[in-house]
Amino acid sequence: FFVANGYHGFLLLGSVVLCVTGGEALYADMGHFGRGPIRISWFSLVFPALLLNYFGQGSLLLERGADAVANPFYGLAPDMLLFPLVILATAAAVIASQAMISGAFSLAQQAVQLGYLPRLSIIHTSGEASGQIYVPEINRLLMVACIALTLGFRDSSKLAGAYGISVMGAMICTSILLGSVAVMRWKWSFSLSLLLVAGFLSVELPLLLANIPKIMRGGWFPLLVGSLFYAIMTTWKIGRREVRSYLESGSLPIDPFLAGLDKVSPHRVKGTAVFMTSSMGVTPPILLHHFKHNKVLHEKVILFTIVTEGMPVVPKADRIQMRDLSHGFFEVIAHYGFMQTPNVPSALRRAAEQGLKFEPESVSYFLGRETILTTGSSSLARWRKSLFVYLARNARPANAFFRIPPNRVIELGVQVEL
Repeated sequence: FFVANGYHGFLLLGSVVLCVTGGEALYADMGHFGRGPIRISWFSLVFPALLLNYFGQGSLLLERGADAVANPFYGLAPDMLLFPLVILATAAAVIASQAMISGAFSLAQQAVQLGYLPRLSIIHTSGEASGQIYVPEINRLLMVACIALTLGFRDSSKLAGAYGISVMGAMICTSILLGSVAVMRWKWSFSLSLLLVAGFLSVELPLLLANIPKIMRGGWFPLLVGSLFYAIMTTWKIGRREVRSYLESGSLPIDPFLAGLDKVSPHRVKGTAVFMTSSMGVTPPILLHHFKHNKVLHEKVILFTIVTEGMPVVPKADRIQMRDLSHGFFEVIAHYGFMQTPNVPSALRRAAEQGLKFEPESVSYFLGRETILTTGSSSLARWRKSLFVYLARNARPANAFFRIPPNRVIELGVQVEL
């Protein structure tokens, strides 16, 4: 085919790619349903149906020629079945969109857990499947994007370029990530993983290159969206690192702080105080702030740290680490997977089962409310500082995200200069 048609035949791959799209949606479904249902549905129904449909369209084109080129899919059906086929195609589009929506929800949750997005509202819609979630902010963003695309492009054929670029870009990224997982997690040799990735890329790269001419005809859109999200996610990641570095620069190691309590002998009030901290082994700035101004400490003080592991789910048995620091101080580390949403009260109940005794109704949660100023000397560009401040202001409150009862939260403000 390529010998007979030359460069024109290569460019036709840009249209052929639309026949294989939808395969990338299986990755989103895999995380929700597992491999078994995906394999059964694919080999028993989806693949045979696709094969028959494309064979039918091919035979229709061979029989009718130019008369069927406009829309061979609808040309397969007699005129009386045209509207039922339109309804079927619309229903199929809605069903297919659900995989992308679910995938967007899952990716947003994982990005939040890994520190690449600010806290979002994550609603669990199933008591049995942890992956069944709903993210209102992402849902509204998708709605606005769909309306804007419909009004902007007006014709589905104009979206073909955008679709081909985005799908093949996603597939290539997946193949490269597969290679890195094979080396780092499965312990494959580099040459073997390279051979595996090269096999996938030998198909995907020509399809992507065939879509390059479509960049000016809609292909620019996914590149623009991807660049926008890259800027947002990297800005948030770098900004949070700068904030943590700023707070840690004025922090005190926990051991000298505890040793100093013998000299000061502060008044200890009844109850348990939980201080959320992202750094282990240091005194949380919010604790120093509280002690400096209030001059008292609770009978029990829990330094609570959440660690996101590089796995989807951390079993309950491996979730909690606890250490007695003396002087009524305890360190609790809760491990969560990137597909799990932290639940601080639930984690404390798990710690109680391991010997940490406290009265749940007497727990007070101390959280820091950071006011970000852009007047500092950090290496962040000015536009990144402004973007980070905007994201921080619109992030979901920490108590809601960590499922902390709002009537037990005490917030202390701190200014951070970036």
